[in-house]
Amino acid sequence: MEEIMSILNTFQSYILIGLAALVIILFIMILVLFKSISNLEKRYRKFMRGASNKNIEELIVGYLDKIDEVKSNSEKLSISYEELDKRIKGCIQKISVVRYRAFDDVGSDLSFSIALLDENSNGVILTGIYGRHASNTYAKPIDKGISRYDLSEEEQQVLNEAMNKL
Repeated sequence: MEEIMSILNTFQSYILIGLAALVIILFIMILVLFKSISNLEKRYRKFMRGASNKNIEELIVGYLDKIDEVKSNSEKLSISYEELDKRIKGCIQKISVVRYRAFDDVGSDLSFSIALLDENSNGVILTGIYGRHASNTYAKPIDKGISRYDLSEEEQQVLNEAMNKL
């Protein structure tokens, strides 16, 4: 026993320095653990926000119900989108206008041709011919970019311009 006491007395300063270093290391570890617990507590509070007196299972079930509701709404919106897309394909999407002088004795470009086409190039060409003594308007149906009726040069030009639009 005396031998142990003499060894301890000899190395007493080294033992104290070692223990002091160990205490400092443990103190630093405690600070790191407190910081880690603080971050974990913030994350937990964020996770449990708005949930007073609920356990995690109830909270997760609530979130899963909300996910199902959002999924249902998304499917409804997708169906509505498809219906609107079908309807829009039938709407006028391609328009072109050409003004011209149909007769030499009429000043200015008062005659016109307008092409109104949907996505499939179906629609109508409206032509207004203005003369000094008469004014006439014609409508020619267009089916897939083709008219059953003969088209004038201006009508063909307006049809080609409209069909080339996206």
